[in-house]
Amino acid sequence: MAGATPAKKASSTAGAVWAVVITVVVVGACVLPAILNRGSTDFVPAPNTTERTDTVVVLKRATEAQDVCYGWVLEEVGRTVSVGSNLGEGTPVDDPRCLRWVQVVANVNWTSESSESNDYAFVDVVGSRDFDRSDLFVVEQGLKRFGLDDKAFVDEPGWATTRAAVVLPLLLAEQGLADPAPVATAAPDAAAAPLPGTSSDLWRDRWGYFAAVAGLLLVTAILLTVGFVQRGRERRTAAQAVAGTGVRHNRKRP
Repeated sequence: MAGATPAKKASSTAGAVWAVVITVVVVGACVLPAILNRGSTDFVPAPNTTERTDTVVVLKRATEAQDVCYGWVLEEVGRTVSVGSNLGEGTPVDDPRCLRWVQVVANVNWTSESSESNDYAFVDVVGSRDFDRSDLFVVEQGLKRFGLDDKAFVDEPGWATTRAAVVLPLLLAEQGLADPAPVATAAPDAAAAPLPGTSSDLWRDRWGYFAAVAGLLLVTAILLTVGFVQRGRERRTAAQAVAGTGVRHNRKRP
């Protein structure tokens, strides 16, 4: 039997090489995402619609009062989960329209139950160049006063991120980095009418007792009056009886 020709050998070698390349590509495509995600099987959820909408409204008011833009970014291993600012949902705060800005950046990763790695969260407060990094670090630490520690970001990533963004204006005002937001007060249209005069607390709180005592005194007075009248009648009756007896005795004498 004749041996294999050089052309057949070259064809077999090329086929083997392509088989190895295809195997490496397929295996890499399956394994590489798992490596990058460190065994993560659950995706970190974004803030719900209500949280995002309400946060944008609050940040808009803070920006109008303090002339500082505020925003948030929620990430998961390099993947942007949610972003927003006072400019709107989905709009980052580092926008040309914002000369001064501050935002909270939360990087959260959930790992599978079978993984030996723990869930973790990295939270950072960053801002434009006119904010000193040390001041922003103090603001970042201030988030814990509102219960926004690493555990809160791991347990509820969406809520914690938007909540942190809402707290930023207050923390900046505390550090003197921004003016406090003014509280709108409306002047009354007319002077309030004076309150009507009230009686003494002694009478108002104890009127039941006084009514009862007054009733007892009235009954006592009535009984005494009746007693005196009845006693007077008895005395008159007794006096009349004595007088009548004396007259009869006088008539029997000779």
